Amino acid sequence: MKKKKKSKGKEKEKGKRKEKFVSMPVINDHAAGIDIGSRSHFAAVGQDLSDVREFGVYESDLRECASWLKSHGITTVAMESTGSYWQNMYDVLIESGFEVLLVNGRQTKNRDKTDVKDCRWIQFLHKVGLLTSSFLPDLETEELRTLYRHRDFLIKQMSRYICKIQKCLRLMNFRLDVVLNDVTGKSGQAIIKAILSGEHDPQKLASLADWRVRTSKEEIARALSYNGRTDYMYELSDCFDLYQSYVQKMDACDKKIEELMRAHIVKLNRPQTTPPPLEKPKKLNKNSPKIPVQELSWQWNQEVDLMSIKGVSHSTALTFCSEVGTSIHKFRTAKAFTSWLCLSPNNRISGGKILSSHVYKGSNRLSVALRHAADSIGNQKDAPLYPFFQRILHRKGRCAAIIATARKLAVIIWNMVTKKVKYMPYDTTKIESQIREKQIKKINKLMAVFDIKAFEINFASP
Repeated sequence: MKKKKKSKGKEKEKGKRKEKFVSMPVINDHAAGIDIGSRSHFAAVGQDLSDVREFGVYESDLRECASWLKSHGITTVAMESTGSYWQNMYDVLIESGFEVLLVNGRQTKNRDKTDVKDCRWIQFLHKVGLLTSSFLPDLETEELRTLYRHRDFLIKQMSRYICKIQKCLRLMNFRLDVVLNDVTGKSGQAIIKAILSGEHDPQKLASLADWRVRTSKEEIARALSYNGRTDYMYELSDCFDLYQSYVQKMDACDKKIEELMRAHIVKLNRPQTTPPPLEKPKKLNKNSPKIPVQELSWQWNQEVDLMSIKGVSHSTALTFCSEVGTSIHKFRTAKAFTSWLCLSPNNRISGGKILSSHVYKGSNRLSVALRHAADSIGNQKDAPLYPFFQRILHRKGRCAAIIATARKLAVIIWNMVTKKVKYMPYDTTKIESQIREKQIKKINKLMAVFDIKAFEINFASP
């Protein structure tokens, strides 16, 4: 029998290997971690299984959790932001006197995904000081944010019913979407109301169009020929009624927002003065807030007129008041503010080289509003930021230009609100002269590299 050859290589060490642990300094001695759930919350005051306890989601359960944390000497608590389930727990803990950190889920990722392990992992990270809290506004701003987001929801629902109204009209052969830019405008609503009341004569329906409509009455009449479908007529009636109800709800929400802002302005002792008139009034559309946004924003931000910035509309100013409000001082620098808005480059550096600088994708509502404002600046040649937008546009494309211009707007707004200064437009002549100097230096370097003399260059036109 042939003996088996021994396998080459290193022999395995016998016995158990000693595990090595990396010691980390404790930053928060009395720290706890809570894993938020829809039906129960898991709280951990230590790393042992006996230090973990499950609580319900009712008011009595939340109070019991706060008293249990106090019995263990806890002073600071970290919890993961999960939907809207954290808000009731957050309010109870703040009322009980705890320091609460609302942490983004990206900071608390864990491979072993169980509720018990998650709360212990959050407690450990908070204890060694590796967690940072998310931005949370004050109570006044939070109330305004709730109403303004509800208003945005109403606008989205209105757009859904507008699409259904267009579909019903199209299937009944009423092609209002071809002859009118907006079927829910003044002319469109007048024609739809007449159709629902039983009027189907194309000439009479066309006569209801406003005189400002550029399409001729004859062409409008040609687009309105009923095919007799009663099922779509019933659907159109329901959709139009629901659209009208959402319009009324949005108007009522605007009044509620104005009442709330005026009450908070009085409560916060803001100066109740009127802003200076704008050189050129801002345009309003049918979804613009039907309240004096410039006056309210001026008083809310302590006599800082955000509407004086070219490109900032009524909706943009109101979005800033509802999303940030009076808590912008929590951002110590403009860079921190733009980073929170996901408008700053996300540089990935390795070996001293930038591998990627893509802007982080986020769903911040103020960031979206600033991007819309930046997009409108790209179409306004008289805007001070228009040359900057065009330079980025020719180099990197429109998407990059929108993000860069939105970041410029964010820095301008942060400086205006925190330093209480007026809007100072960019000096385009100074910027253009700086760009010209850079181009001259670049040309001189190229001439030195290729040993080109000035007299050798033919400046004569062909």
